[in-house]
Amino acid sequence: MNLFKLSQPTLLDRIWLSLRYPYDLVKAPMDAFLSIPALSFLIIPTFSSYTTSLNLMFFYLTWSTLILSNSPLKVEIIGTLAVRILFYILPSLGFLIFDSVLPSLAVNLKEHRDRALPLGNENEARKGRWWKIALISMGNVLLGVGLQASVELLFTEIFHIRSALKVTTAIPLPWGIAKDLFRGFLLREALTYILHYYVLHFQPSSLHDLHASWQHSISPPYALVANYDHPFPYIVHIFLPAYLPAIIFRFHLLTYHTYLAIVSLEETFAYSGYNALPNGFILGGIARRQERHLLGDGKGNYGCFGLADLLMGTSLGDDVLDDIRKESEKQKVSEKGQGKKTRGPGRQARR
Repeated sequence: MNLFKLSQPTLLDRIWLSLRYPYDLVKAPMDAFLSIPALSFLIIPTFSSYTTSLNLMFFYLTWSTLILSNSPLKVEIIGTLAVRILFYILPSLGFLIFDSVLPSLAVNLKEHRDRALPLGNENEARKGRWWKIALISMGNVLLGVGLQASVELLFTEIFHIRSALKVTTAIPLPWGIAKDLFRGFLLREALTYILHYYVLHFQPSSLHDLHASWQHSISPPYALVANYDHPFPYIVHIFLPAYLPAIIFRFHLLTYHTYLAIVSLEETFAYSGYNALPNGFILGGIARRQERHLLGDGKGNYGCFGLADLLMGTSLGDDVLDDIRKESEKQKVSEKGQGKKTRGPGRQARR
């Protein structure tokens, strides 16, 4: 009889390990993030005496420590969840709370005034739905993170091939990040148009009905509506167009998180309903096109940025070229105004 033979885990042990796994999944990366190297990366760059090279060195040490002390899957999933929380869920919740608690102030910032408020008086049906919309939107975000984890497990544990995303201690160069971001956003625009138009709007189907009765029931949009949809249409026209480019081009994890942060900020501001946005030329144009898509019963503006709609002739209202013309006109008016101000004192002096 072998007294040193390890016994197989019992059913209770397996249940306990299953219940503890989510905690372990979060705890290990958080310990690495809160370790001394990670804190040094956050604190030391705030002092101006350190050079850019030294800051990059600290970042490399932090990143290497994180990768070497945790499994790639844990780093990828916790990082993805953190990006979505920081750049989409928290800002959108902030906008939603502001719109709900201070509607008299928020209405002055809304493009469609009271109609765009989650508790607006013009639409009584909204008042009982805003919390459901918020929960479903955040639930879809978690669904997307879960699908990403499932893909990684499928690749590495079932097919025994390399991971979908590149998780290494090496840091991508700025040119490589810029190149991946450029082609990633172009492919996302094309995939969003194709899947959104041909799967959800081209002809009647069960997915079309779900999409129309869920996301298209909220118009004009407000915070958190970007990811509000039935889970099946959400996967088709939001998750897949955003995630597939990262797999096809096999983004480095840092590049993917940068890409996902930009996507999250775009969703946050484009569906906020505000008429004053950080970048009126880009985000303003995206927001107007998304609003017209929802207000126009899905008869156009199927892409993210409007480029695919411009090429395919499905733009509703102003297209990308119109935005460029208007922005150039604004710049000319601004330059003329500055020119008059600079010439004014000189003329008065000559008089």
